[in-house]
Amino acid sequence: MSAMKRKRWLPLLCMSMLLAGSLAGCSGNNAANSKDTAGDKTAGEATANTASNSENAYKDKYDPEVTFTTAWGVDPELKFKNGESIENNVATKWAKEKFGINIKSLWSITDTNGAFGTKLRLSMSSGQDMPDVVTIGTADNTIAQDLIDSGMYADVGTLFDKYASDTWKEAMAQDPNVWNQYSRDGKRMGLPVLDYAYNHDYILWIRQDWLDKLNMQAPKTIDELEKVMDAFKNQNPDGLAPDKVTPLSIGFKTTMNTWMGDPSWIFGAYGTLPQQWNLDADGKLEYGSVNAGMKQGLQKLKEWLAKGYIPQEAALWDENKTAEPAVAGTAGILPGPYWMSGWPLQDTVKNSPDAVWAPIEIPAGPDGKVMRHGTQFTNGVTLISTKMKNPEAFFTYQNYLFDNFANPTPGSELDNGLFAGYDYELDANGKMIENDKIAGGYVNSVRYMLVRDGARIPDAQMKALLNLADGAEPTTRLEKDVAVNYGKDTPAAAKVLLAQEDKSFKNMFTGPTTETMKSKMDYLNKIENQTFNEIIYGNKPLDAFDSFVATWKSGGGDQITKEVNEWYDSVK
Repeated sequence: MSAMKRKRWLPLLCMSMLLAGSLAGCSGNNAANSKDTAGDKTAGEATANTASNSENAYKDKYDPEVTFTTAWGVDPELKFKNGESIENNVATKWAKEKFGINIKSLWSITDTNGAFGTKLRLSMSSGQDMPDVVTIGTADNTIAQDLIDSGMYADVGTLFDKYASDTWKEAMAQDPNVWNQYSRDGKRMGLPVLDYAYNHDYILWIRQDWLDKLNMQAPKTIDELEKVMDAFKNQNPDGLAPDKVTPLSIGFKTTMNTWMGDPSWIFGAYGTLPQQWNLDADGKLEYGSVNAGMKQGLQKLKEWLAKGYIPQEAALWDENKTAEPAVAGTAGILPGPYWMSGWPLQDTVKNSPDAVWAPIEIPAGPDGKVMRHGTQFTNGVTLISTKMKNPEAFFTYQNYLFDNFANPTPGSELDNGLFAGYDYELDANGKMIENDKIAGGYVNSVRYMLVRDGARIPDAQMKALLNLADGAEPTTRLEKDVAVNYGKDTPAAAKVLLAQEDKSFKNMFTGPTTETMKSKMDYLNKIENQTFNEIIYGNKPLDAFDSFVATWKSGGGDQITKEVNEWYDSVK
């Protein structure tokens, strides 16, 4: 698979989306209806004056131009063409021409091994100039929280209330909890970067051709799943030797709760989800990894490892590694999101021409329980400096994306994409061609924008998928993008996902890192990972789980649980 295609489908980096429309004609934009000739204000001053009756400085286009700074963590797989760079490209030129906004880069860095977060932290601690606007992904949440606490970045809630368009506000209102982890004492200190609903909720992808040849049905329970895995391994329809088959491709190198090759649903069959905070029977938040149901799940994984149903190297496998046997044609089941028929599973036929993958529901445990982790509606945060002049200019920029890019009406100015020849191209008949066929190569130019993925309305993509699944012809940009560039089974898989909509459980703790988490969580995560691996691999007895729970509680877990519930009581 090409690097471009791989980039498109990696959800930690998110699926590429495009841009559309015109802000000036958007009657629903309440911010655009209150323009004036006020002078420049810093974000702090603008925040302080938000409640006043004075006119504000918001404009559709600035003349004279305004300038603000940013910093970039550049994905190593992001491509450039026409001699461009992250500092100077089609998107920065677009902002200047469209809005009169000059985006000045303080610095950029290739974001490998946490380099972007490290550079931000060094800039903060050494007193260097900090960017006026900076978007920070979830992988660097710790530095985002530290920047919020530094006092360098503004209360954006009042700015949002004053300047954000109705479309953006409605998108944010789909889950008011998105503000929680970026709030302090009732003040909203960071703008949550919205993501698509259900983007990383998972289903099981299974080799339907193997099931058919074995005259078996898709498993609906853990017991039935075991029978299917045994048949895949020991009666393999493709004639593979048992030691060459991975019946269930999962990995837990760093976490039991991830986005592909995920094992957390196995624990969900026994009533808990590890490494997230779940609601207990008393209405309190409980850390899932210390729930008694974990013990049964660990026992099951230990049995499956011994029988060869899961990889012997599962403790060393990350998400991408779990895809390898699936693509090689030697795996029977791969847990993951609804969009995986596009990547990585469409490549299986290169190695196993008769392979057919089908999406199925998560099987139930012995008591009928089904739990899977649910996707948060955010994948990062945008901060605005207290020193930024014209903070409203960022809203000019981002309102345009929400009003015209997030879910544009058919036939609008940029209905097909952001930049022709970069992230989309049309054929002679005006039809969108596949990204792989764009002249000079596809470029994920939405990653040139100040906010990752431009702008997303959480429920928009799922609505598009369900329309296609019900047989509708693609007419909107989102529908056309899915129909042309995503795997053909994606709409059907979305329906399978939603058949178990009530089985998705989000991490209920969405607040800022607590004080004890800062000092103790790394240690607690380490002993958790070590103990679970030792139990699964038979190096410790199953009762070692009970000892782990006691150590976890006394080693800071009880205090963290107290802090988490104090936060929960304050927001629920």
